[in-house]
Parts: sequence; structure tokens; C-alpha cells
Amino acid sequence: MRTPSSHPTRPTPAERVRSILRAAQSMTVVSDGRHHEVHRLDGGAMGAVHLHAPHDGTPSATHPRVPVRLELTDIAPTPVRDRLRARVTLTGLMAAPYHDVPGSTCMEFGQAVLESGGERRFVTLEELDEASPDPIATSEAAMLMHLVDSHQELLPLLVRLVRPRPVRGLLRAVPLAMDRYGVTLRLEYPGTHQDERLPFATPVTDLEGAGPQIHALLSAARRAPHLGPLLT
Repeated sequence: MRTPSSHPTRPTPAERVRSILRAAQSMTVVSDGRHHEVHRLDGGAMGAVHLHAPHDGTPSATHPRVPVRLELTDIAPTPVRDRLRARVTLTGLMAAPYHDVPGSTCMEFGQAVLESGGERRFVTLEELDEASPDPIATSEAAMLMHLVDSHQELLPLLVRLVRPRPVRGLLRAVPLAMDRYGVTLRLEYPGTHQDERLPFATPVTDLEGAGPQIHALLSAARRAPHLGPLLT
């Protein structure tokens, strides 16, 4: 890990949930006892469902509210081991069972859960509203795949920034994730792997700022001591 800085070096749970909702291309809606697979989301999950605070009134026979659960998975776009990065589950109430129709359906917020790395974190609607969208979220997959497909030679270079030094026997390093705060590398060993965070010098505020921050990481890596043979 690089030397810690005064600014955040990784997204909060609320920011991760916002990013997953924004970039999602599909989700599973569980409503009225049925599972409904929704694909080709325009504008992410929040383009299909609008979250709002719970209604103060009680349901009536003329205005019933149907319990709904939204399930989303965050899958790494790169060919890493164990590509599942996170799961997001949103629960709430709708005026009617969800149908895949154009436009946004309103959903009274109940609870949001982020599952990642063996941990479960609960996120409130207030935290979601306060979390600003990650400017890289919708372009992350293309950027990571470009790095893997066109600049494979740069990945061992980035490994120089990993602290403490990786142990011998490394099979390969693959970019797992990228957000406004940095890049996560997955270091794969025989039978195991570990994730290492390489934070940017400053958080990215727009998509155009991502390139300079990546180049800054590469410049720092070129100045770092050569690690010697690590790959098997």
C-alpha cells in the first residue's frame, strides 16, 4: 500500500452502492412472489426505479403498497478469479408489482445492504442522497478492459507500488476495480489471491481527470525500486 494521504483513498459504502446502481445494466426484481429479470437498463438501476422516503400514511385498500426487493450484482469486467465484487439489495414498497416499462417507477425506501469482501454494510437513504456519483462508474469497465487488452505490459509496473512487497510466486496482476479514489489490483497466486489498493494522489472529480491520475501512478511506479523476479 502506498503512503496514506489526508483525503479518502476508497469509496464509502454509500458511494459504492450509488456507483453500482448507476452503472448497472441488469437487476432482479422480486415482487408479488415473482422474480423479474430486467436487462438493458437505460441510466442504470436508478433510471428504472426512483427511491424516496417512506410514506407517512398507512396503506389502504384503495392505495396498497407491494413489498419489493431489488437485487444487483457487481461483476468485475476483467478476467480475474472470483469476479463477483459486491452484491446490493434494496427493499421497499411500490404502489403495484414492478413491470419493465419505460420511465421510472417510484419505490418507498426500506433498506439498502452492500455485501462485499465478506462484510455486510447497511446504507440509509440519507447516506445515498448525500453520496455524490462516481464520475468513473459508467466508464470503469471500458477503461479496465483497455488496460488489460492494450497495455498489459504496464500491469507488472504497477505492482512496484504495492506495499508491503508482494511475495514470490505471483502468477499475474489484473486490475479489479477503478473509482475516483484509485485502482485496485488483484494479485493472483497458486490457489489464492489478494487485492491491493493503489490510491490516486487526489480524487478524480470528472472522467477527464482519470487519465492524468493513472499516468501519475505509472510515473511513480517507474521511479520505484525494481522488485526483482516475482512471477513464477
